[in-house]
Amino acid sequence: MPAYVVVEVRITDPERAARYAAVSPATVERYGGRYLARGGAISVLEGGWDPRLVVIEFPSIEKAREWYDSPEYREVRRLREGAGEWRVLLVEGVDPRR
Repeated sequence: MPAYVVVEVRITDPERAARYAAVSPATVERYGGRYLARGGAISVLEGGWDPRLVVIEFPSIEKAREWYDSPEYREVRRLREGAGEWRVLLVEGVDPRR
């Protein structure tokens, strides 16, 4: 069953965030993930919200956790320290056969 990593970001240091953004996709791909949304245009339909969002699909929760906890991604995460505020969650998707 697919799983999704959803990230809400408030960037405070664009240069540092750009360094992180340049190298993080390779780690996502290595673990079978793919970006569904990555900082594109957002239209808020309800409520007061001004996020930058990233949505990454993985084949399973296990693969998503394996990516997030991997030594290579831990190293990449260090690049974003001090670049902003990240809120990251992992959510299980819907079984596509249902």
